[in-house]
Amino acid sequence: MKYIKKFKNLTLKDIPQVGGKNASLGQMIQDLGSQGVDVPGGFAVTADAYRFNLKENNILDKLKKFLKPLKKQGDLKFLARVGKQSRELIEKAPLPKSLVEEITQAYKDMSKEVGISNCSVAVRSSATAEDLPDASFAGQQETYLNVSGVKNVLEACRKSMASLFTDRAIIYRMEKGFDHFDVALSVGVQYMVRSDLASAGVMFTIDTETGFKESVVITSSYGLGETVVKGEVVPDEFHVFKPTHKQGYHSIIRKECGSKELKKIFSSGRKPVVNKKVDKKDAARFSLTDEEVLKLADAAVIIEDHYSKLKGSFCPMDIEWAKDGKNNKLYIVQARPETVHSTQKKSHEIIDYKIKNKNKAQVLVEGQSIGQLVAQGKACIIRNVKDIHKMRAGDVLVTRITDPDWVPIMKKAAAIVTESGGRTCHAAIVSRELGIPAIVGAAGAMRKIQHGQEITIDCSQGSDGIVYKGKLDIKKTVTKIKKIKKPPVKVLLNIASPDLAYKLSDLPVDGVGLARIEFIIAHDIQIHPMAFIDPQAIKDKSVKKRIKEKTAGYEDPQDYFIEKLAQGVGTIAASFYPRPVLVRFSDFKSNEYRGLLAGDVFEPVEENPMIGWRGASRYYHPNYQVAFELECEAIRYARDAMGLDNINVMIPFVRTLGEAEKVIAILKSRGLESGKNGLKIYMMCELPSNVLLIEQFAKHFDGFSIGSNDLTQTTLSVDRDSGLLSALFDERDPAVKIMLEMAIKGAHKKKKPIGICGQAPSDHPEIAQFLIKHKIDSLSLNPDTVLPFLLSLS
Repeated sequence: MKYIKKFKNLTLKDIPQVGGKNASLGQMIQDLGSQGVDVPGGFAVTADAYRFNLKENNILDKLKKFLKPLKKQGDLKFLARVGKQSRELIEKAPLPKSLVEEITQAYKDMSKEVGISNCSVAVRSSATAEDLPDASFAGQQETYLNVSGVKNVLEACRKSMASLFTDRAIIYRMEKGFDHFDVALSVGVQYMVRSDLASAGVMFTIDTETGFKESVVITSSYGLGETVVKGEVVPDEFHVFKPTHKQGYHSIIRKECGSKELKKIFSSGRKPVVNKKVDKKDAARFSLTDEEVLKLADAAVIIEDHYSKLKGSFCPMDIEWAKDGKNNKLYIVQARPETVHSTQKKSHEIIDYKIKNKNKAQVLVEGQSIGQLVAQGKACIIRNVKDIHKMRAGDVLVTRITDPDWVPIMKKAAAIVTESGGRTCHAAIVSRELGIPAIVGAAGAMRKIQHGQEITIDCSQGSDGIVYKGKLDIKKTVTKIKKIKKPPVKVLLNIASPDLAYKLSDLPVDGVGLARIEFIIAHDIQIHPMAFIDPQAIKDKSVKKRIKEKTAGYEDPQDYFIEKLAQGVGTIAASFYPRPVLVRFSDFKSNEYRGLLAGDVFEPVEENPMIGWRGASRYYHPNYQVAFELECEAIRYARDAMGLDNINVMIPFVRTLGEAEKVIAILKSRGLESGKNGLKIYMMCELPSNVLLIEQFAKHFDGFSIGSNDLTQTTLSVDRDSGLLSALFDERDPAVKIMLEMAIKGAHKKKKPIGICGQAPSDHPEIAQFLIKHKIDSLSLNPDTVLPFLLSLS
């Protein structure tokens, strides 16, 4: 056939004839099918066929006449008229007879191959200028799903050719400097995966927010993948850590269950595709099993490795996938190079945003952050694409969802807020392309934000994006990373939030000296650990209901606690892998535990919780030991199942040698034994008893980390929560400095490493110098002080 090429015969060398999408499908079928990557078969109607159609119907000169007066991108009304005229011209023209015969025969052959008369197909466009490094906005043309029968396939092919002149495609070519008639369109006719009966989504082989290269990020929802791509739902999200995944570990380091309120399915009625509400029980469950997530990650890694080899350099991929509800197989339906982070040069600066009086600011709405930036402007609420003329440059676009028709006004926006969507939806992808922040999945945004209201968009603090009322005072700090002199001591990082771990992993540190799991419990789990052990003790029906809602999708609620904690710790460990990460077991005080769901049921009221039931004293106590064992199980899972053997653990607030012995025994009983699989067990050195008996404590632990906050508190008998005594709380006090010196000497006498993870060296450079002088092994600093400290040494 002259104008038809089967996918299985295509390679990337055929891009000029079949466009990037079709060529990529063919390359994968040829090279990756034997490795377990399933790609639905089909055929391409070539770019020559498109040109032949224009020539035979004498369309080309008319199109040039339509488009010639179009000079400015901003004249949207004139552009819309030109686009409509151009599309109608192609749609109404009959396909040449020889082309009709070839498409008909190819479709019949395809139906015969799959054993289905008039098989269902997806008809997709594949423009010859798509998926190039400097031409990255995909989705400029139309896709037609669940098309069956020769007549309908021919009509879809004709409409697909006409979609080369959608308004968004015309604007896009003008921006990129492409001549409208140098770009041609190939049509892909692909076997239809019945994801309407299962699930579908998008995956990237790079974190799209930070550029972290070692994770596969998968989004998924029920029904056709269009809901995910267009941002009509908040999908499930999974992160798989590539290095340990390649070693065969169960390396899902993050799972977030999206709301998934609707799905698109095929209909036999007037509309071929309709929206249907998702059952509440199904919405509360993940739309993929862990095994399916890992199988998709397999395919993603294989595809990335293959394209990187073809390119000769690292090539992260943007991949669409679908699960067939009839045979339960997972298919790759599109793959293209990722075009934001892969084309950017590595930055040599760290940008930090601080919002003044943030705690007093009014939060209007929250969602998922895109862009790691901060922006401000007047809210422009757009309910329909017909109202896009209301948008002014510098406004913050607030709407339900966006699609490619919205790109012209998105380019005017200071930021974007959508009520629906996830990290791979249209609004998220375009905002990254434009370099502006966006918040997606911000439920109720159009109701809670007023049109014309001044707002501040904060996407700089990890995965949670926040819209604040008013134009807040923002301080932006840019730290240039120069050539840094090797410091005389190991420099580590203090970190609490897994959401910031990818971003912070670029800092030039030797690892993590303090990973606090309290944040994970308070922010991600939100439930008191004992509630998973003794749920019968909870009498408040509203609390029981909230716990049930949070743990929906888990047969055993204890699995929820273990998995969430393991994934939070795992995200931090994966971000810095293979650098060591020291995870401190929970050190909530009783008043802080009471703030968790059901906390008042299990916690006493203490007059002075700072020196009360905390740290090691909890771990062996009959009222908490079983909950501590859940923490141990989460750490064991992250190390042994996820393969993150760079995790070490630390015990806080160990008052006596007897406590040390009891806790070490519990750890051993839960599979956490010093030396086993390289595990190291550290102790916080934060009490005078720790310093005075450090040589005896050294018999039980592999090393120490000084907690300067508590060591100052207990040395000076100053409650660090007391505002009345704040002037007395000073780590530079001579008594505290003597304690610091004694601790270092005692540890080194027993040949045990000792570092510091307390606030002192972050707040007081002179304390850092004092510790370096006394040969401390490591300083663990807060993120905002790492670079200033290192640069001060250079």
